[in-house]
Amino acid sequence: MTPRSILHVDMDAFYAAVEQRDRPELRGKPVIVGADPKGGRGRGVVATASYEARAFGVRSALPISQAWKLCPQGVYLPPDMEKYARVSDQVMEILHGFTDLVEPLSIDEAFLDVTASRRALGDGVTIARNLKERIRRETSLTASVGLAASKLVAKVASDMRKPDGLVVVEPGTEADFLAPLPVRRLWGVGPRTEESLACLGVRTIGDLAALAEDRLDRKLGTHGQDLLDLARGLDDRPVVASADEAKSVGHEHTFSIDTASADVLRRTLLALCDQVARRLRNHGLRARTVTLKYRDETFRTLTRARTTPDSTNAGDALFAVVWELFQGVHGPRRVRLLGVSASGFGETGHQAGLFAQGVRPADRLRDQITERFGEGALVRASVLDPGGADDPSDRRGSRRLLR
Repeated sequence: MTPRSILHVDMDAFYAAVEQRDRPELRGKPVIVGADPKGGRGRGVVATASYEARAFGVRSALPISQAWKLCPQGVYLPPDMEKYARVSDQVMEILHGFTDLVEPLSIDEAFLDVTASRRALGDGVTIARNLKERIRRETSLTASVGLAASKLVAKVASDMRKPDGLVVVEPGTEADFLAPLPVRRLWGVGPRTEESLACLGVRTIGDLAALAEDRLDRKLGTHGQDLLDLARGLDDRPVVASADEAKSVGHEHTFSIDTASADVLRRTLLALCDQVARRLRNHGLRARTVTLKYRDETFRTLTRARTTPDSTNAGDALFAVVWELFQGVHGPRRVRLLGVSASGFGETGHQAGLFAQGVRPADRLRDQITERFGEGALVRASVLDPGGADDPSDRRGSRRLLR
């Protein structure tokens, strides 16, 4: 059987790279994206660090306070998720120009199976090079690509020569390629599994591949055999194109200071519902299921969902449901985070009532103004805070979720 050609495409330091592209004065500087919009020493965590910042030890998921200690001269920026989403959509459209088998893993990475494209577009290496060049030409950004016969090896390969790398692992050489790498590079190896393997003398993927199966079975059970297959380069999982269809659309907002203000909480939920509704309309979607995410000052996190008879893409309709869900969970404690998401896409047979309404003229006008002038150009007066504190209409303080 002819080996597959699987690409793993990973955009380089994506959020930071977009900021450096759009703001030339940031090029060559350590840029850290993820800061709280109220100040670089706030609560945020690093979402992405430029390669200049990584030289100081700054990495993703590091608290901003620690990043500040490592790199006080860095440029700290709040994330602009709507902008990154637009660039991501552009990249994904480019990927679909090479194959229909595209499986996004996140906003900045995806698998492609280009096996069937080789006859028309050349071999896997040619496709990978052309894809990288097209991304660079159309977005002014770089991507690192791994090419292999399996998803696991392609993903590992894409991380080997960042930024702007291309690593090719020829069929039949997978085990040799993986052997010297740390065992934590394998899918399914977290801190606990890594510790268990260390007790068996396993430090590298090659150590794992050479381990007797019975020893691994006694330590890890059936999971051990799965890891052993991966360590030997055996991975026949397909690229699943349907994964690029959104299962839910959502936004979250983390408050810079925990709040008990009913006015702030209501305005934030209304703004989140408007943001989700706009995304639904932009994607031509209507949703029936609305989910509230609620986290209080003790970090207790609750989710509540409700499915309605009819689908909608109107902010008012989403808010009517979300507000009831919120009142059912909100207690005396201050709130740290709120999130709203919508799922259950599609039309229904019921076309009456608020949830079945079409796009209202006011929503359509707001969408047109936002498209022309950017986020925040036109928002409800009811979501604005005269004091400007934790303004829920400030898109920089929110996270965009597309699952």
